[in-house]
Amino acid sequence: MRAESGGANIEFEVTGEGRPLVLLHGFPDSGRLWRHQIAPLADAGFKVIVPDMRGYGASDKPAEVDAYNIVYLVADVGAVLDQVGVERAHVVGHDWGAAVAWALAAIAPDRVDHLVALSVGHPSSFRAGGFEQHEKSWYMLLFQFEGIAEHWLSDDGWANFRVWAGHPDADGVIAELEANASLTPGLNWYRANIPPESYIAPPIALPPIAAPTMGVWSSGDIALTEGQMTRSAAHVAGPWRYERLNGPGHWMQLEVPGEVNRLLIDFLPA
Repeated sequence: MRAESGGANIEFEVTGEGRPLVLLHGFPDSGRLWRHQIAPLADAGFKVIVPDMRGYGASDKPAEVDAYNIVYLVADVGAVLDQVGVERAHVVGHDWGAAVAWALAAIAPDRVDHLVALSVGHPSSFRAGGFEQHEKSWYMLLFQFEGIAEHWLSDDGWANFRVWAGHPDADGVIAELEANASLTPGLNWYRANIPPESYIAPPIALPPIAAPTMGVWSSGDIALTEGQMTRSAAHVAGPWRYERLNGPGHWMQLEVPGEVNRLLIDFLPA
């Protein structure tokens, strides 16, 4: 299925019947990231909606950097919900998908029933992460350099990407990035939303999150500190729950899918 959003077409799949639940992936994945969650969640009584986010998979890939501004990414999720005929849904996001989920819950609270953020905490708590978080986020500055970042990641059979990311499905992800020409669009998410000047600009004030929210962080995450997730509680007006997974890396839904599925089904009303 496809939804039109501001001139871009967003590809998505729907599985199951029941309460709507949207799964949002981040860099450098596609909707395929959620393949271990879709069937268990559908069996648990959810209508599982999984888009390829703008720039990835079968979705459109605008050439302009600003086309990946968070405002358009949030609008894409709204367009998908509209196409399905859903006013309100549970929203689960990972990595950049979590950032989009936080923003959607803040600026369009009527569309988010329950919110789950995997790995990435609230934008304000991430920004306040201090030196430890900035040190882990060094690659975000590299990604600003168009062409250089693309070569650094993909040269020599994607050697740097494989070592840096430690993605548990590196071969599959690389194959998708190459087949769909998604690398530059994926990097444009960083270029549109966290350019270097953003680190000294005043933070954008978002309304508190009204939806019941669960944050999940994994101790083996290479890119994110635990504090940027736990401090998210200060930005949630609704009920807040925090879960720490000991051992898994950044892609917890691939490394410990059973544990992630258990948490989601336990937290989200079906």
